[in-house]
Amino acid sequence: MKLTIPDQRLAAALGKVCRAVKEGGGRSLVVGGSVRDAVLGLPAVDLDVEVYGIEPGRLQSILKSLFDITLVGQAFGVIKVLSVNMDVSIPRRESKSGLGHKGFAVLSDPCLGIEEASSRRDFTVNAMALDPMTGEVFDPHGGMKDLDSRTLRHVSEKFREDPLRVLRGMQFAARFELVPAPETVALCRTIEPEGLASERIFEEWRKLLLKGRRPSLGLRFLQDTGWLRHFPELSALVGCEQEPEWHPEGDVWTHTLHSMDAFAESRIGDETEDLVVGFAVLCHDFGKPSTTRFEDGRIRSWEHEEAGGAPARTFLERLTNQEGLISAVLPLVTCHMRPDELFKAGATDAAVRRLARKAGRIDRLIRVAAADRRGRPGLDGSRFPAGDWLLDRARALDVERAKPAPIVMGRHLLDLGLEPGPSFKTVLDACYEAQLDGRFTDIEGGLQFLRERVKAPPETP
Repeated sequence: MKLTIPDQRLAAALGKVCRAVKEGGGRSLVVGGSVRDAVLGLPAVDLDVEVYGIEPGRLQSILKSLFDITLVGQAFGVIKVLSVNMDVSIPRRESKSGLGHKGFAVLSDPCLGIEEASSRRDFTVNAMALDPMTGEVFDPHGGMKDLDSRTLRHVSEKFREDPLRVLRGMQFAARFELVPAPETVALCRTIEPEGLASERIFEEWRKLLLKGRRPSLGLRFLQDTGWLRHFPELSALVGCEQEPEWHPEGDVWTHTLHSMDAFAESRIGDETEDLVVGFAVLCHDFGKPSTTRFEDGRIRSWEHEEAGGAPARTFLERLTNQEGLISAVLPLVTCHMRPDELFKAGATDAAVRRLARKAGRIDRLIRVAAADRRGRPGLDGSRFPAGDWLLDRARALDVERAKPAPIVMGRHLLDLGLEPGPSFKTVLDACYEAQLDGRFTDIEGGLQFLRERVKAPPETP
């Protein structure tokens, strides 16, 4: 089997390593995700290389003669080639010495056998190795068979030593449409998070949202393994009933799974945009468990949009301290039904401007609302006239990708001779409200409104 490496610099660097290691009496094997991807016919964008038969100090000397390198963690003995996306290491033995994914004692062993070296990996599909010089594949744990049957299976009992692997299973199931083996699910149910760092947890969620072909499979994995309980805002969606007329698919959890798959089908390839919209789709109905009631024989969730803001913030703040991301997601959650509401009401330009002010980005909001709509199998979600209508209106008003910028600013009040003070905000807020209402659209109109507001005489020409 041959690796497909689009980056010629990476391919050349791999060749240099393999030749130099061979000349030194060792052997280089590509391991991990790149081999899995090669089996699936996918290109390699980064490489993990394990070197057998050469002592750590000598390997460092060999690589230093070829590249600029850095050592990533003395204990782990990973050498990073700085010019390309390639890590080089020596096979290592690991033993559990503490909590979490870093709680391991590590010993490099260049004489370790391939089967034993690969036994420390998480899933069989990631435990294969490839000799790039000969094309020989080493698959001691049946990874190719599991890939063929689309099975996600842990390699060994060592899996339980690193709780992060459960979340890795979540995103792998979603990315490669894998079904977890029953014994893997059972093992995961015995594992606790052990104080995993939030940044590592966030990284697995990031991969689920940005790379998952079917995020629903990853979320189902969380549910089946019992790990959904560690994300109570999601767990609360399970069994939360919905009105069948509008949600024939079932409870809010089922709807969220369908919506996430709909989102994945329409990713645009911009990491920032897709991450914001993906989290907003994931969180969009977090307000339903606290607002759902039975009224007159029907299931109602009045004002669940606004109620979803608080649990969405709680959920996101446990994953990340990126306030910019959180503040971009929350208004999409609290406004996700507004496109349909404005469309049905034949809303004015002022209403569209006000929505832009609250939601921040109407283009993102429409993507969230579209995923919500498509997450209802049994209803026709392929057409979204409200989205098309709102996007056209937002473009015409120049508020598609930003809230309306205030035309009248504090400096204009100063130019009129007003003294700075608490009244400034009152006047500026009134000007902005008038702007949103369409009472003026340019600076001349804004200044005229301002003069009338503060009863200032017009300027003499």
